[in-house]
Amino acid sequence: MFDIKKRQKIKGTVVLMPKSVLDINALNSVSSDGLSSVIDGIFDVVGDVTGQIVDTATAIFSRNISIKLISSTKIDDATGKGKVGKATFIEKHLPTFPTLGDRQDAFNIHFEWDADFGIPGAFYITNFMHDEFFLVTLTLDDIPNHGTIHFLCNSWIYNYRHYTKDRIFFHNNTYLPSATPAPLVKYREEELEILRGDGKGERKEHERIYDYDVYNDLGNPDKDQKLARPILGGSNTYPYPRRIRTGRKASKKDPKSERPGELYMPRDEKFGHLKSADFLTYGIKSLSQRVLPLLESVFLDSDFTPNEFDSFQEVRDLYEGGIKVPTNVLSQISPLPVLKEIFRTDGENVLQFPTPHVIRVSKSAWMTDDEFAREMIAGVNPCVIQRLQEFPPQSKLDSTLYGDQTSTITKTELEINMDGITVDQGLNGQRLFILDYHDAFMPYLTRINKLDSINAYATRTILFLKDDGTLKPLAIELSKPHPSGEQFGPESKVVLPAKEGVESTIWLLAKAHVIVNDSCYHQLMSHWLNTHAVVEPFIIATNRHLSVLHPIYKLLDPHYRDTININGLARQALINAGGIIEQSFLPGPFSIEMSSAVYKNWVFTDQALPTDLIKRGLAVQDPSAPHGLRLLIEDYPYAVDGLEIWDAIKAWVQAYVSLYYPSDIAIQQDSELQVWWKEAVEKGHADLKDKPWWPKMQTIEELVQSCSIIIWTASALHAAVNFGQYPYGGYILNRPTMSRRFLPEKGTKEYDDMVRDPQKAYLRTITPKYQTIIDLTVIEILSRHASDEIYLGERDHPNWTSDSKALEAFKKFGSKLAEIEGKITGRNNNSSLKNRTGPVELPYTLLIRSSDKGLTFRGIPNSISI
Repeated sequence: MFDIKKRQKIKGTVVLMPKSVLDINALNSVSSDGLSSVIDGIFDVVGDVTGQIVDTATAIFSRNISIKLISSTKIDDATGKGKVGKATFIEKHLPTFPTLGDRQDAFNIHFEWDADFGIPGAFYITNFMHDEFFLVTLTLDDIPNHGTIHFLCNSWIYNYRHYTKDRIFFHNNTYLPSATPAPLVKYREEELEILRGDGKGERKEHERIYDYDVYNDLGNPDKDQKLARPILGGSNTYPYPRRIRTGRKASKKDPKSERPGELYMPRDEKFGHLKSADFLTYGIKSLSQRVLPLLESVFLDSDFTPNEFDSFQEVRDLYEGGIKVPTNVLSQISPLPVLKEIFRTDGENVLQFPTPHVIRVSKSAWMTDDEFAREMIAGVNPCVIQRLQEFPPQSKLDSTLYGDQTSTITKTELEINMDGITVDQGLNGQRLFILDYHDAFMPYLTRINKLDSINAYATRTILFLKDDGTLKPLAIELSKPHPSGEQFGPESKVVLPAKEGVESTIWLLAKAHVIVNDSCYHQLMSHWLNTHAVVEPFIIATNRHLSVLHPIYKLLDPHYRDTININGLARQALINAGGIIEQSFLPGPFSIEMSSAVYKNWVFTDQALPTDLIKRGLAVQDPSAPHGLRLLIEDYPYAVDGLEIWDAIKAWVQAYVSLYYPSDIAIQQDSELQVWWKEAVEKGHADLKDKPWWPKMQTIEELVQSCSIIIWTASALHAAVNFGQYPYGGYILNRPTMSRRFLPEKGTKEYDDMVRDPQKAYLRTITPKYQTIIDLTVIEILSRHASDEIYLGERDHPNWTSDSKALEAFKKFGSKLAEIEGKITGRNNNSSLKNRTGPVELPYTLLIRSSDKGLTFRGIPNSISI
């Protein structure tokens, strides 16, 4: 009979990815002599490579990577922790190992084992090489009386000298803290202590420490006092979510601010060398550091190309023929691989962009009132429009500072186009809606309008729901501060729709001012603040306090992929002082400060889509209606599709959470969960920590709702406000980002010029050429999917958990999302739903879950990964 105590071998397989400089495919083609010179300069220990061509991967990695198994069932009495096995080195390279990802490499490893050791539940790994590598998985086969054990690692491993404690990884089992096998308890606690760090010093590249800081790194006062920016976070004046702490040196001129420079982020948060999002996102860095100075010299500092478009056709030439640039400029741009994908040079001295979806069918439909209104519910910013519930519209601004900001729009002006219905009837019948940016912009307009070549309004737009389910704009109110002082209230004018003559041009210009408000609010608030910024504190808290063994860590972790990285890149090149956003969007240096003002009124629980729709007056609770809500605009593509996605997410979270928490008491007794939530609120969102609306995390319902909000925000909400940026905004006429002229007054030269050449008047009002090139380049990058993107309902590894019930629930979630895809396609093909495609004939596909890579106008990634 087989003796279970007999010492035997356990076979394992290690999957890893080398650092890019150690690309195995490249090294495999190196001769033994050439390989020796490479290895001698890189490694401490190498295999035998003399005299013949060898298995390069085996030669490099064997005897350089050791693993020690840790028992989950047997305790070492000397340490009180699970027994640690003998160090074992990885062995032969397995180039044909099945299921390997792109450029991953597999290796054999064999461990000595006997019954006294028990069942492995974790392992230590040691890297003796100078260079780091990315550890993907370890799989142990045929553990006696147990079977296969999977370890999902997905982590960079540096040389052992960088660590004060050995790197540890746990198997893919799931345990609440109280249910953790005794031999693993201390290991679990120690790993979280490492991830929390001590909050001191400047972080180093190899570290994995998660800690909080305020946004004190956006300005650069040491370079120029004009680049000083207020610190966001830590004050009632400028509240803000927290970011990952870097601990860099303080600015000389502002000791509370950090000096700009290379950003620290925990190493595993950085894009891997295989991730094609590197290609996309670091294009932003190349753009800001190398390309924009060149283009600036073309459009702003030379006569080669004037910085104005003179006709709509000249704008379309950006896609149909390209824009000429000097040869010396193009020669410096073309070698940058990331920009070859963005700029289509085709061997000519031109920069050419792909045709935006919004003008692929019709070149002029964007100008219609129907499309103007439709994009408020099916465009790239469909989550701001509200139902008008009082008339005239009121302001919440402090009247002692800003005077009476009540709207000047009259009922008479609205009723001209209300098809015989009065304003009171429209209010009572829930048929009047408003896109209101008045309060967001008015406090900043005095400063904004002092910027060079900027003239802007704060806008209100009132719309009417027609019998066919579409929206019709009734009036636009354009307001600016009173010339005698803000305390005297605004100067406002009301513009009504017109289809002919000079009035139609003024109406088009008024719509442009609305869209400038909308474009800026979208980028700064709907996109950056309400997805990127608010999610980062939850990522930090999760890594500090939820072990990888914790069920909620396993639930949320896929929805954090790459977010800290892309946010760090944004602080370097997009939202920083003098960065891309400040150069090309209306508020300029006040851009992120404005988002701080909006954050004051951010409410976590309102981020749930049903709650958001009810709060904006777009839906009412109705148990008999789908999702328990009745939409007041029945054909509201973002809401209709979004509610199905929301319900699918919440059903998945409910099913998953129920596997681990049988009662509310289990929630309350989960030590990791409680400190996670407490810190996410009190440190991550410290400036709002005393708000009464925060869930107390005492019930299953609160946990399900909170996790659903985090997942929704990081996946579907971000997809809805991100991946339509180029399809709609790539045509600058449709979504301008700057306004440079007020509406011209009769009797002025500007008015006469407008009458003579309406197109030129429009172009002189909106974003000029250089800033347009910036806009188009950036939003094309941001609107693209990476080739290795992981979409909602997918995981990067099939064995992300050992829990078969969780896997089955997740499979149902994926099936439900696939079913929703089909329903969305069906709605887009329903001609009676006029808001689904609109005059531009662009179906609403942003909440279709799946996508190919590139510029697709669809796809819901798991996370905010770009």
